[in-house]
Amino acid sequence: MTATLGSLSRRIAMLVIAAVAAGLPLERADARAAHHRIGVRSTTHVSYQIYLLKGFADVFSTGLDFLQAKLSARGITAEVHSHAEWDQLADHAIEKWRGGAHGPIIIIGHSFGADAAVRMADKVGAAGVPVALVVGFSLTETLPANGNVARAITYYQSNSAWHGQIIRGAGFHGMLETVDLAKAPGVDHFNIEKMDSLHSATIARVLSLVSSHARAGGHGPEARAAGSDKAAATEP
Repeated sequence: MTATLGSLSRRIAMLVIAAVAAGLPLERADARAAHHRIGVRSTTHVSYQIYLLKGFADVFSTGLDFLQAKLSARGITAEVHSHAEWDQLADHAIEKWRGGAHGPIIIIGHSFGADAAVRMADKVGAAGVPVALVVGFSLTETLPANGNVARAITYYQSNSAWHGQIIRGAGFHGMLETVDLAKAPGVDHFNIEKMDSLHSATIARVLSLVSSHARAGGHGPEARAAGSDKAAATEP
């Protein structure tokens, strides 16, 4: 436990130093985080679940807000949360699944939020609930995806201080993709989740999963969303 806390402290310190160097408003971000209210929006009108988890102090991951807006424009409901909420969100996802919402569960995160996405998927899996897709933008740790995860994607930079990856865990038989963006010009830990090309690829996979569920018997908003952008739903 001491070693784990020490590792976490070092990673937070590195993020703080990088933020100060970049001139990011840490004081304001910390205040926002301190007053952040944990809550899950009502999504009873859809059977799928999409969670977007932000990183440290919720200040480094604005690309997830942009991603949520792009999904919303295509009729897809997604929730943006702090990485610190992953445990409660896992409980919510399990409860919703047990209540009959058997659409795909999709968890996407950046930095600490990417680490949290893998942990959330693991907790959901321990309850016997499948996760259709986990996407991690620049994890700070290397973590395993276990047997309940159908597909896991890592976008990272091997030359970054934060070069964690999602790896195969116990019982994992799904699809594992690892994309190294070390040579991508102008990309770093603090903007990787804002890349339009990665947003497009992620949206395509989300639409593909939602549309497949709709074709298998979905209806209402899900069916309309699935049919609203067929071109975008085709995986690259």
